[in-house]
Amino acid sequence: MRGGSRLVPKEGRKPEPRIPDGVTGAELDRGVRQQLRTLSKENADGVAQHLVMVAALLEAEDMDGALAHAETAVRRAGRVPAAREALGFVAYRMGDYARALTEFRTVRRLSGSSHLLPLMVDCERGLGRPARALELLGSTEARSLGQEEQIELLIVGSGIRRDMGQPQAAVLALQGQVDKVKNKPWAARVWYAYADALLEVGRGEDARAWFAKAAVADQDGETDAAERVDEIDGVHIEEVDAEEPEA
Repeated sequence: MRGGSRLVPKEGRKPEPRIPDGVTGAELDRGVRQQLRTLSKENADGVAQHLVMVAALLEAEDMDGALAHAETAVRRAGRVPAAREALGFVAYRMGDYARALTEFRTVRRLSGSSHLLPLMVDCERGLGRPARALELLGSTEARSLGQEEQIELLIVGSGIRRDMGQPQAAVLALQGQVDKVKNKPWAARVWYAYADALLEVGRGEDARAWFAKAAVADQDGETDAAERVDEIDGVHIEEVDAEEPEA
């Protein structure tokens, strides 16, 4: 029936999640604040508050809360790269790789920056498209990235080769970097990924040594390297009920 679609009620605007007292938006990085200057002051301040909440709730592992704030930021500032990046990162953390990839591509289009390429590669991997992931790894954009992003690509690339049943290639992908990254902030992640690859090709003693190095370097607890060492050593730690009397 002509015009029938007009009879379908439109979905109302979702209520915005509450901003706690004390969150002003001034906590944002200066570069992100610069992106918000294209908005009215009132809108910029509101979007800034929602982006602060996204970061806080991600840290608290409250994915649903972070998603609500990220979606609100995008509704209010859809052409601001930082808002799209926030939504993409929340989707990535939630395992919604298709949505994350869409948002990361939008960020690249809006900003002209390829800094999210390692995450885009990992999204392709998560979607079960290793060939497309490797294609991105070998792109001109990938070669133009900074050192830290290049390292992230190597780590992801090593994992992709393991997914493809090429464990030895996964080892070789990182082998040339393990000595070069000493004293770098990303050393623990490289050594952990290298140890994981070594374990898969049956080099258990070497894997343990690199897990141990990663555990020492990992001051922020980004990896479970220490637990992997215990696992290889056969150490099993049992939780003790605090209310039970000690034997």
